[in-house]
Amino acid sequence: MNAVITLILGFIGIAVGYGFYARSIDKNIVQPDDNKATPAKMYMDGVDFTPANRNVLFGYQFKSIAALGPIVGPIVAVRWGWLPALVWIIFGTFFIGWVQDYSSIVLGVREEGQSFGALSYRFVSPRARTILLTFIYFYLLLIMGAFGKIVGYDLMSNPAVPLGVLLVILIGLLAGQMTYRWKMDIILTSLVTVVLAFIGIWLGTLSGVQNLFSAINGSPDTYVFGSVTWAHFFWSLVVLVICYFGAVLPIWRWAQPINYVAFWIVFLGILGGTIGLLVWHPAFPADFPAFTNWTGDLCAATDCSGIDKTVGAIGPLWPLLFVTIACGAVSGWHSLVSSSGTARQLEKESDALYVGGGAMFLEMFLAVLSLLAAVVGVGVTKGFAGYVGLVAAGKNAGVFAVGLSEMMARIGVPVSFGLPYGSVFLTLMALTIMYLVVRFMRVASAEFLGDSIPLFKNTTFGTLVALALSALFIWTGFWARIWILFGGANQLMASLALLLVTLWLKANGKKYMWTLIPFAFMFVTTIVALLLTAYKTLSNLSGLPVDKMIGNVLAGIIAIYLVVAALMLGWDALRAFRQTGAEAKVEA
Repeated sequence: MNAVITLILGFIGIAVGYGFYARSIDKNIVQPDDNKATPAKMYMDGVDFTPANRNVLFGYQFKSIAALGPIVGPIVAVRWGWLPALVWIIFGTFFIGWVQDYSSIVLGVREEGQSFGALSYRFVSPRARTILLTFIYFYLLLIMGAFGKIVGYDLMSNPAVPLGVLLVILIGLLAGQMTYRWKMDIILTSLVTVVLAFIGIWLGTLSGVQNLFSAINGSPDTYVFGSVTWAHFFWSLVVLVICYFGAVLPIWRWAQPINYVAFWIVFLGILGGTIGLLVWHPAFPADFPAFTNWTGDLCAATDCSGIDKTVGAIGPLWPLLFVTIACGAVSGWHSLVSSSGTARQLEKESDALYVGGGAMFLEMFLAVLSLLAAVVGVGVTKGFAGYVGLVAAGKNAGVFAVGLSEMMARIGVPVSFGLPYGSVFLTLMALTIMYLVVRFMRVASAEFLGDSIPLFKNTTFGTLVALALSALFIWTGFWARIWILFGGANQLMASLALLLVTLWLKANGKKYMWTLIPFAFMFVTTIVALLLTAYKTLSNLSGLPVDKMIGNVLAGIIAIYLVVAALMLGWDALRAFRQTGAEAKVEA
């Protein structure tokens, strides 16, 4: 296999999936009507309901859905071999990923921007609202634990990363000011802010700057508590502070413009890596297996002597590969962004396919590029053993930074810039999601507890509670287990979103098999994955330090609760589905 052939397969998946299948669904089933007023125009409040240019919204959507999932997920999934990972990335997106993203936007727009909690009350059952809101909250908490560890521990503690990230945030605030206050042209705004952002990333590579941040990090042997070093503790707090502002400030002031600027940093990295691969056109290394084994046991595929044996078997290919890749093929997080965020900013209904479907297919391509970063970016120079060594050292995100820098080096980008750029790329991918996660946690807690405990309706209080719980998971969770649990909960959320859409489609007399079949597959797959991982998490506590033991117990309990909640929702939905059919027969 050659890297260029892999890219071509990705392009074919996009061309057929978006150009034919998605357009057919949009035209023949959903039938968008641009004469209808969208929630963004009906309820424009300048905070959540804000009409946005479709191109700005595309950038916002992509950067709001594409986090570490399509990068770290495929890199971890390569442990089963590059072939099954590639097949699921392309076909998962084709049949399920874009379907969920796009239909969630349509559902939000057609139902006046209502949250999933309110929609579940209407279309499933009164108790479904409570169950779904608690499900969403704990699921989002797993995202914060998984992403927070990578960003606060591995990325921001790299002295070459913090300055570039902090400057991109400030420049994003400038972009919001230029767009919404100064009413400047979007092309000029994009040009100025993106150039400034790249200058900021370059400044972070200077030795004087890196020495400063190395001094801030202190000694790697300085522990605050348990296994948490000073650098981990400090940068985790910085990340949580950034998330606070992203959760409480108006969308136009923080999240949308920062995500828009970050989109260009990410998009140009994708473009540079793609062109580099086309120029380089490397063949897959002979020692990099298309398929390793059914359990993802790296030690059975290569010599593990001298490295951490925890890189051994992770579990059966089905269902774990399907949740490990996470957002690279389908993601429940996308449905929350699409229904409660993007649907409230859409100017007209026909933009839904471009923004929702288009952004997901671009994320699929990013997942393919991430897979290639591991297989050829690392594999050609370091071999399969080099990939295993990075994974054993806990540098799953580092695999992408190394791989991307190798690709960009083929078009003249120095590795001395490419490596820090790849790390900033990764940090922005996660960070621009995390503050939206906290925002949704705050909204979910207010909707669930606001009437009984009015304090949760206070924006600051709800946000601080979410951040405190996130800190607990970041500082105590065992990353490998947290990632799989996050993936399982993430895909389970996707199945529940598809379930809601299916009920809505049936209630409105529209064809629904294109959402019902994906729901059924993801529902069964993710429940089995969560149960398997919860068992491993709770049955392997001996020998762990106290902080990790606490994190594993909490994560395992949450996983079990998510499964129980999903089964209850599924049962209520089945009754609602039958009831809808019965009502239709009576009317006939």
